[in-house]
Amino acid sequence: MAVAPGVAARARSWSPPERVALQSIEERLSPLTIDAMEQRTVLISGASIAGPALAFWLARRRLRPVVVERAGALRRGGQNVDIRGAARTVVRRMGIEEAIRAATTGEKGVRFVDARDVTRAEFPAGTSESGGMTAEVEILRGELAGILYERTRDDVEYIFGDTIAGLRDAGDRITVSFDRGGERDFDLVIAADGMWSRTRSLVVGDDFEIRELGVCIAYLTIPRGASDGAWARWHNAPGGRVVALRPDNVGTTRALLSFLSPPRGHEGRCADEQKALLRRTFADVEWEAPRVLAALGESADLYFESIGQVRSPRWSRGRCALVGDAGYCASPISGMGTSLALVGAYVLAGELATRAHHGDAFASYERIMRPYVDLAQKLPLGVPRLMYPKTKLGIALFRAGLRLASSPPFRRGLVSPPADAIDLPDYGKAGAG
Repeated sequence: MAVAPGVAARARSWSPPERVALQSIEERLSPLTIDAMEQRTVLISGASIAGPALAFWLARRRLRPVVVERAGALRRGGQNVDIRGAARTVVRRMGIEEAIRAATTGEKGVRFVDARDVTRAEFPAGTSESGGMTAEVEILRGELAGILYERTRDDVEYIFGDTIAGLRDAGDRITVSFDRGGERDFDLVIAADGMWSRTRSLVVGDDFEIRELGVCIAYLTIPRGASDGAWARWHNAPGGRVVALRPDNVGTTRALLSFLSPPRGHEGRCADEQKALLRRTFADVEWEAPRVLAALGESADLYFESIGQVRSPRWSRGRCALVGDAGYCASPISGMGTSLALVGAYVLAGELATRAHHGDAFASYERIMRPYVDLAQKLPLGVPRLMYPKTKLGIALFRAGLRLASSPPFRRGLVSPPADAIDLPDYGKAGAG
């Protein structure tokens, strides 16, 4: 097939490997020309990790991404997130690994402590691509979102303070209506707005399941104290309750309050109601719990969620698709949410850029990603309940098991899916930059 003249002119100055990459892409295209593909517009719902990462790759592959985010500005807050396995390869190809490493939290690992702050078991940070309980590359969610935003803001249109209200697929385009009014036409729409995505139902209807895991987690930032160091600390209290503290790189400490709870809609309550619930639930817990509860009143970044997984038998319909937690949330317990978002965005953008028809691209994206997602969503037997023992005896047994698991022969098994668990395509030099 003949390459579009504009591309052919640029290709004459490319190196031989780049020309080989272009030829490989050409062989996957139908009579639709590359120049025609360059005009495709893609609306992405969500500006956390998956959305900006997808926009990054689409813009560099000469599609036209637009990101809509319900928050009024980029959300800079959030807890530590891991970059593991194949996601490490993705950030290298993005050219942002150095920036990420410069912003890492410096967490040395996780220590499980008793009420006197005595360490009962410890797990050093992983040094492999997949890492352990603490990955080698740990960064605050807001820091990573900021890096992605800065790399895309000049090439991508961002719409803050709005959401998608409706989608009307006309066959050759999608008409999108927004909550704040107005309509726009796009070629494609991608939901990247998290586990509780509002856009997902517009894409796949009711054809998905949110599998709640029976655990509520509250995250907040508190002032750094004299007892805080470079190690994360995890404390179990009777009643299936956990208090955890983690270091960050900005002079504060990230706190976690977590407890066993059947689905009750706690995440839908207002912030004051959530704070009252946490004070009641952790009122008699020792260790650092009083300090965290004291900081609740001044907290401006409390985030409360009922953790779970998203299972969907399909990730696309018509001209729409899902990426990241909106399509396949693995839960915070897996340690793979951010990595799946980065890898999924890379694969989806690559398939859209190198296949003439979006239906073929969506099908190939799912074929490549589905086994990797299935592996990431397989939690160890008994997790998460084993991590939340209800009695003092249960806590003692849990700590004994941790001491055994922290020994080197067993510790090597505490890794996420390895980098080679997915055959990550190389979409050529088009994505470099």
